[in-house]
Amino acid sequence: MTSPALSLTISSPLDIIVKAANVTSFRAEDESGGFGLKPGHVDLLTVLGPSVIRWKQSGHDWRYCAVRAGVLTIAGGNDIRVACRHGITGFDLFRLQQDVRARYETETEAARSARVGQTKLHADAIRQIMRHLARSPGAAEESVLDGMFQ
Repeated sequence: MTSPALSLTISSPLDIIVKAANVTSFRAEDESGGFGLKPGHVDLLTVLGPSVIRWKQSGHDWRYCAVRAGVLTIAGGNDIRVACRHGITGFDLFRLQQDVRARYETETEAARSARVGQTKLHADAIRQIMRHLARSPGAAEESVLDGMFQ
């Protein structure tokens, strides 16, 4: 007799990151700490913090998915779904840590660059407004004075 297995779906708004069948063991972490799910688990809804989700499929090694945060549900005792913004998968935990660190550094640099660009645009807009305001009163006064002395 075959033992029951879990199905796992990890998805982001734009992609299905993981779709796995025959999951025999699953581990994740929420605010209360680490927990495991096995086939037949009661229905559950929880919020995941930044963590690494682990699962094992029948006849395979552990797989990993790093998420910043997400919402996990299990329904019917065997259907696990995780909704997250981003996820990075891997077979090797050490390599996954390096990939996450590299992605974090890339995103941090992109955010910094965007802030610098936004600040420059803001400063340019303020300078343009100041130039316009500096010209406007003088131009209006000259028109009035020109009309008075004609």
